[in-house]
Amino acid sequence: MGLNTQVIGTGMPNGQAGSYARQPDMIINTRPAGGSTNIPFGAPLEYAADGVTVVQMGASSTADKFVGIAAREVKSSLNYLNQGQGEYAPAEAVPVFQRGSINVFCQRGTPSLGGKVFVRTTENGSFSTAKVGGFEAEDDSGKVVELTNCQWAGPADANGIAELRILTMNNA
Repeated sequence: MGLNTQVIGTGMPNGQAGSYARQPDMIINTRPAGGSTNIPFGAPLEYAADGVTVVQMGASSTADKFVGIAAREVKSSLNYLNQGQGEYAPAEAVPVFQRGSINVFCQRGTPSLGGKVFVRTTENGSFSTAKVGGFEAEDDSGKVVELTNCQWAGPADANGIAELRILTMNNA
């Protein structure tokens, strides 16, 4: 009888957007979701005009407004077939990841260890899949903001999920 070998794989995906990547150096605070649109797991956040609620970073965002990332904690996905695509509705409690390592979707560029982290603030017709409010690993000359307190902790997996490290808290 011959040996029945199996290969499990040589690489493992990073996980789901919004899931923490490492412990114990992480800080998560809960804030209410503001605005009128849902906040997806793994989205970059800033305080709304009221200074209390959080909203996804967008067109008027600057690096100094960055508060953290919408963590995938406690609340599960609302769709069985898309387990990695959960979200928080306005007025729901949002766990805001403010320091540590978290998995996020990198929509453009190739993340590398210690690489710069950008958030898109303006659409660019040349990159139709790069949405405003998404993370990127490449500068797009005035159409993104650099998060100076963050860096990539390695490359993205086949699904575009990469580990992002928030080095220091910003706007606690």
